[in-house]
Amino acid sequence: MTTPASPVAPETAGVDLAAAERAAREFLRALGVPLDREGMQDTPGRMTRGYAELLTARPFRLTTFPNEEGYDELVLARDIPVRSVCEHHLLPFVGVAHVGYLPGSRILGLSKLARVVEHFACRPQVQERLTKQTADWLEEHLDPQGVGVVIEAEHTCMTLRGVQATGSKTVTSTLLGSLRSDASSRQEFLDLTGVRR
Repeated sequence: MTTPASPVAPETAGVDLAAAERAAREFLRALGVPLDREGMQDTPGRMTRGYAELLTARPFRLTTFPNEEGYDELVLARDIPVRSVCEHHLLPFVGVAHVGYLPGSRILGLSKLARVVEHFACRPQVQERLTKQTADWLEEHLDPQGVGVVIEAEHTCMTLRGVQATGSKTVTSTLLGSLRSDASSRQEFLDLTGVRR
């Protein structure tokens, strides 16, 4: 029997696309972008819808199941796509998350690991917070023996502007419970993520 599936709702109620499109049009004009060309006339609307998609998490239901077999080994989902927007420049950062846990009395529907990452990524973010929020949420809602989250991402605020460090990646991690306190469990998790150290 599954637990009651509690909905996790998006946190962007009150989005006004028409106002955002007007603001986008003024923003682009203020930067000297010509919007009278045929190919540019709909750009403010496309820009608005694109950012709305990046900043609006889809609701999902948390589904857990009893750990009837007493499974006590690592569960890991690797290479979960991550896309978010840097809160300092509103430029995208993209990469992958590796999310794992050591089950306690319940196990999680595997797709929910990706849903939790997406939920916290769909807002202006910093990678460090995104990593910790994902791990903390899983620890709170799943009560596992341990949780590990590693995110590797390329930040366009670093690669397209400023220092222009093309190809650089940022790696962040949060380890909780036995994945933090037990050296062999921690090493197993890090080895299985495939992250180069």
